[in-house]
Amino acid sequence: MPRLNTNESTLVEMAVAARVSDAAVRPGQYIPWPDGRATVLPGMFGIAYNVRCGDRAFGWAADHVEPGVSIDDPDSGRHHALHYLNCIGNDAVVTSGMAAGARGIVIGEHARILVQFDPDAHDLMAPGDQVQIITCGNGLALTDHPGVELKKMSPRLLHAMNITERGGRLHVPVAMELPIRIMGSGAELNSEYVDQDLMSGDRALMAELGIDQMRLGDLIAIRHADHHYGRSYRTGAVSIALCIHGDSVMNGHGPGILTLMTARGGEIDFSIDPAANIATCLQLEV
Repeated sequence: MPRLNTNESTLVEMAVAARVSDAAVRPGQYIPWPDGRATVLPGMFGIAYNVRCGDRAFGWAADHVEPGVSIDDPDSGRHHALHYLNCIGNDAVVTSGMAAGARGIVIGEHARILVQFDPDAHDLMAPGDQVQIITCGNGLALTDHPGVELKKMSPRLLHAMNITERGGRLHVPVAMELPIRIMGSGAELNSEYVDQDLMSGDRALMAELGIDQMRLGDLIAIRHADHHYGRSYRTGAVSIALCIHGDSVMNGHGPGILTLMTARGGEIDFSIDPAANIATCLQLEV
């Protein structure tokens, strides 16, 4: 398959470092279901031993569960460098602790950066271990498609997504299409920093649309979603995104999607391929 023409030879590769985060429980502990019942569940941050990219996004006894290893830095400058410079598909290496030398891949960005290593490395890692990432992708552009903006996209992922060019448009395989009417929390955030959640409280609708079959790492499409600056409705726009965390108990929340590509003028089209998942694209161990 011909490679898409990009400016990747001009990109800067830069090291950023962080520590494996501790698991966290929401203040107040109880999380309310839409019907008012309350629960206490595990969820964000830390090391998830049995939740990996390619696994289901729905059905866990958890809230906003994150696959793999969650890393961050408490310093504001380093935290923001970690978020804004990282791209999906960047290489990571553990630099301290019992798993030192283990290599992984960036698979998501939530309140922390999510990295997947092989299960043996996960078993040896501990909160506080240092992880270094070779960041590459910030500023990546398609030279033949100036109307398409790339977000959080490493060259590695771009060339692994089986994107084709037809009639001047990009055709992207995605696992499913999401209707923009179910997009919830995160619309107020810029699309270079943190994700947007689905509103998944209507379980019958999730089943009717097949959204309850979504997997962590699925590539998805949203019509009429313009993610150039924040996330807004624009007729005819198309955005391509990535499922990066699991379902939520809370109203207005559900699996989270991270923007990868956006276009306003019909430059992006897509087709449904249930296998369109970065676990497959990036040949991750699942």
